[in-house]
Amino acid sequence: MKTLFEEGKNLENFSLNTALLKDILESAKPLGHNEKPENLNLGFGFLYYGLVRALRPQHLLVIGSGFGFSVVCFALGMKDNGGGMLTFVDPSYSLMKNGPFKTIGGKDKWGEPLRVHEHFKQFGVEDIVTHYKLRSDQFFTSYKALGLPKIDIAFIDGNHSYESVRGDFLNTLEHVRKNSYILLHDSNIYVREFIGHAGVKKWLKTLRKEKEHFEVTNFPFSSGMALVHVLQDKVWRGAKQQ
Repeated sequence: MKTLFEEGKNLENFSLNTALLKDILESAKPLGHNEKPENLNLGFGFLYYGLVRALRPQHLLVIGSGFGFSVVCFALGMKDNGGGMLTFVDPSYSLMKNGPFKTIGGKDKWGEPLRVHEHFKQFGVEDIVTHYKLRSDQFFTSYKALGLPKIDIAFIDGNHSYESVRGDFLNTLEHVRKNSYILLHDSNIYVREFIGHAGVKKWLKTLRKEKEHFEVTNFPFSSGMALVHVLQDKVWRGAKQQ
């Protein structure tokens, strides 16, 4: 019986080599993903990549990214899987131009289509990633018109206010199915939660009560990341009451 190596599955093109790991850490610049650049540890980035390799999603949604770290890690998993599309939504706000009530980590990096294309081309995922320069609410309003398929994995990392996190989660929930996964970054930023500038932890408390609909796992390291497993195809009745 032939092995995978003998059958020639393009393993020589496996993405995660030393040079690329350095490039990701230097150019995609993780912010609060439990990374450790000195030993090329992508932190949660390895989890994002591994989740895609294991689950083989056909459509993945990322809402918000400072320098594209999560986008790149997810997209590299799709590239190595040999299929899938990633939808990236970010209005390209910046703290200096738009203020702290619209963004904390925004770097205005996604304003020019050519620069966006070149950024992702640097990692070989430019044909996998499609960027929409929209607020997430604008994006979801246009979802049907854009002809996008159901979402298998979503990553929410946009405006971190409670209302925005809740809105992004509920809007995403309308486009997923049973056994989809929704990830929320910044689940461990206590000071911002305390002063009411972030609401990820508060929203997760609501989801944990809905055991029939969701399984919630939190990774309380660095800025934190939570993984929500969607258990039902049917619409969560509590969504309209929140």
